[in-house]
Amino acid sequence: MSKNDNYWCAFARLTKTASGFVNCLYNHFQSIELAWHAEVYDLWKIEGIRKSQIDSFLEERKSISPDESLEYIQKRGFGFIHPESDDYPFLLRQIDNPPTGLFVQGSIKDCNLERTLAVVGSRRASENSKNTLRKLLENFADTDICIVSGLAEGIDTVAHKTALDNRIKTIAVIGGGFDKLYPKSNKALFSKIIDGNGAVLTEYWPDSDAISWHFPVRNRIVSGLSKGVLVAEAALKSGAMITARLALEQGKELMCMPGLISNPNTEGVYKLLKNGAALVTKSQDILDALGWVINIEKTSNQNNLNLENYSSDEKVVLEYLQKDSLTLDELAVKTNKDINTLLVIITKLELSGAIIQSTGDKYLLASNSL
Repeated sequence: MSKNDNYWCAFARLTKTASGFVNCLYNHFQSIELAWHAEVYDLWKIEGIRKSQIDSFLEERKSISPDESLEYIQKRGFGFIHPESDDYPFLLRQIDNPPTGLFVQGSIKDCNLERTLAVVGSRRASENSKNTLRKLLENFADTDICIVSGLAEGIDTVAHKTALDNRIKTIAVIGGGFDKLYPKSNKALFSKIIDGNGAVLTEYWPDSDAISWHFPVRNRIVSGLSKGVLVAEAALKSGAMITARLALEQGKELMCMPGLISNPNTEGVYKLLKNGAALVTKSQDILDALGWVINIEKTSNQNNLNLENYSSDEKVVLEYLQKDSLTLDELAVKTNKDINTLLVIITKLELSGAIIQSTGDKYLLASNSL
């Protein structure tokens, strides 16, 4: 706690005032208390702020009490950190337009901010990309690496869940307030993260809706918190590409996981690879790109199946699923086997844990089969 927590908290309560405006005021006055109490003639002297910003600030300020704002957050049991806090993430201090206030659930202190990997990608990610990402992150089990993502559907959800399943700390940065969690389908995941497995952060007041423009804004925090950013899947126009651009602007290491060239959601990935992003096909590639050294127990090539324990018919099916997730009909065409025979093979592989059935009635390799 610092003596200025209340003023930082009051600024965080403003709904029409962005962090850039607050940073501008703080840099000018060198005191968040003086910035809060600034008169209109003082504000007019500051370069880089507009009349509309000043008007909005002065109007909203009338109805906000700094002391009451901080008291409310404390009563709710939320943490609150700002640039004058001792535990404000050091990586965020280095970016343009750092967040001037972050509400926290869970414990960011338990996360190793020296080994943070952001994972971003499509909300409608392919099963192939999601399964590949699981395999990459599983090799970091029980290490001090911390996975940072946005708690959205698709790739974000896979990144957080895989971290939890493998005892890896994870940080989620959300685009709304804690009372308006989005998507609601990730409420259980939210609870697991804050229950001793990392932290959930937001710069928005608890009752703030997760509106569309919040998400590109919060992406600067996802990349800013991280030493490197892994793009798992991205269309040319997507939030993941925005985060990739921010990562480059912030001087972060940018990495990409290749996918099927027939998938429109990989167009952004291949554009980034052409422009120099690091190619990631195995977990060690991430470590090499970031200069990290950890002990990965799974030393076998992640792209090669160990087929010794399977019959010849099972091997044929597994070899096709190694390349892509397929429906039963698609497998029948590729393997030239009738449906009944194929069903027997599929059932055996499912029972052995080698494959799983996913959405769209497609079969894919289980994570532990590599």
